[in-house]
Formats: sequence, C-alpha cells, structure tokens
Amino acid sequence: MPEKKNSSVTKSADKRTTKPQATDSMKSSDPVRSPAHPPTQPPTQPPTNGQLQRGSFEAAMKLFHARNMKSARDLFEQAAQGPEQDVAQRSRVHMAMCDRRLERVGVNLRSAEEYYTYGIALMNSRKIAEARTHLEQALRLAPEADHIHYAVAAAQALNGDLTGAHEHLKRAIEIEPRNRLHARQDADFAQLAHQPPFDALLYPEKGYPEKSYPEKKSW
Repeated sequence: MPEKKNSSVTKSADKRTTKPQATDSMKSSDPVRSPAHPPTQPPTQPPTNGQLQRGSFEAAMKLFHARNMKSARDLFEQAAQGPEQDVAQRSRVHMAMCDRRLERVGVNLRSAEEYYTYGIALMNSRKIAEARTHLEQALRLAPEADHIHYAVAAAQALNGDLTGAHEHLKRAIEIEPRNRLHARQDADFAQLAHQPPFDALLYPEKGYPEKSYPEKKSW
C-alpha cells in the first residue's frame, strides 16, 4: 500500500512540472516587427520659369518701394524676360519708372566735375543734345578747364555746331597744347576733317589759311 501512495505522488508532481513546449510552427506564427522608418518624402520639384519670374518681380517691387532703383531695375529686367505676359508687361512699366527716377537722381549735380562726368556718360550713350547741355553747364562753373572745353567741342561737333566746336577746341588747345594731338585722333571730330578752320587749328605746321565758318550758332 505505501508503494502505491508514492507512485501517485510522483505522477501528480510530473503533471505539475510538465509544460507544453513551443514548437517551430508556433514560433514562426509570432508577428515579426520591422524597425520603424520615417515616411518617404516626395522629391522636391524645381521652380518653374513662371515661378522664378514672379519671384524676381516681387523682389524687385520690394527694392522699388525701398527706393533702390538700380537693383530694382535689374530684377524687373529679369522678370520682363519670363513667360507670363502680364508680369512681363508690369516689369517693363516699372523699368521705365526706375529709369526716370534714376535720371532725376543723376541730374542733381553741383560741381563742374559732376556735370562733366555726367555729360561724358550721356555722350557715350549718344544722347548728344543732353550731353551738350550738361557739359556747357560744367564749363560755366569752370571756364578755364581745358578738358571741359575739349568735351564741349566734341559734343558740339557731334551736334552739328561746327563753329562752336572749333572755338572750344581752339581754347582747349590754348590752355593745354597736348589736346591738339588728341583731337587729331578723335573720331568725334571726324566730320570736321578737311574743313579749313579745323585743318588750320590741328595742323598749323602745314600753313593752312585761317578761315572761319560762315555762321556762328549760339549756345
């Protein structure tokens, strides 16, 4: 009888200690968790020509309102080349406004050298009549400046005032004789070539007779 009791206890203990083992099929059924990844962002699209045009126009408007006319004009010029016609048209209008304001700033001159420098810039742009006005104002402020007499003569020659050109070139040479050599090589005086007063002024060694132009134009 005691032996049966021991056997019964052993079986009960075996039942308590025995647990079902996980099989390979059970392990494989567990969900597999992958590491977290950030969501994929769509690629950034480059701005279109129209967007670049509008961006240039908006930046130009800010500069325009800040009275930075030179930089604003450069951006308006870029915007005027874009594909959107309404933006291009407004850009051209504002370019003209910038030009007018820049011209008003440029005319706010005081000294003879400022008028001279501005007049030379106008002459290089072939705005001859306007250049002549500023150069003659420079001469009124500095009547003995040989380089201003020379520039006035060039502007008058290009503007068709041969008498005035001759007189001011003559005075420029009297003040500074080296201006004679400069004038011989200056294309601005080309239309005066072979005219007796001009030849006599530039080539006195050749003995050309000194004559005057028939009509003197006032300036």
